[in-house]
Amino acid sequence: MKSFTTLTGLVAPMDRANVDTDQIIPKQFLKRIERTGFGEFLFWDWRRKPDGSEDPAFELNKPEFKGAPILLARRNFGCGSSREHAPWALEDYGFRSVIAPSFADIFYNNCFKNGMLPIRLSEEQVDDLFARVAKHPGYRLAIDLQSQTITDEFGLKLSLEVDPFRRHCLLNGLDDIGLTLAHVDKIAAYEAAHGISA
Repeated sequence: MKSFTTLTGLVAPMDRANVDTDQIIPKQFLKRIERTGFGEFLFWDWRRKPDGSEDPAFELNKPEFKGAPILLARRNFGCGSSREHAPWALEDYGFRSVIAPSFADIFYNNCFKNGMLPIRLSEEQVDDLFARVAKHPGYRLAIDLQSQTITDEFGLKLSLEVDPFRRHCLLNGLDDIGLTLAHVDKIAAYEAAHGISA
């Protein structure tokens, strides 16, 4: 898993509440078991017209938001079914962080397990960020997980709260397998002491 320490980049606004995982990655694209290759299907029903071409009216299709690593959204982002493919698709598309007032619990947990940083801010703070995106073309944020701060070029400084264990895992690029492998010597010693063979 890629570590997450600092992230500075363009902010893509998605002014929608209750964005569910069926919209993030529609069910017809869940046939793969790899974690890669899902980015092209992200928000398929919103990004594409019936003929498969890009809909220029959709937020993420606008040239000024291409390549943004930070997605700004409204409350209850990632609701719906519990598919882990949702953060896979967001990450594969290029997002490393999603900012919203609230997230569905399973989606929120899956983000951390896949190297993405979901950031919960108040409704008022999110409103202010949407206003800043509208006011400043090419609006960028700097997210520093070490100092747990979010800043911009216009004097903004916000604090973000991340569970210490999750923060440790992101900073060090540790998923569940990585956490297990960090104790491989202890595991081998236990197996040897108890006559367990691989």
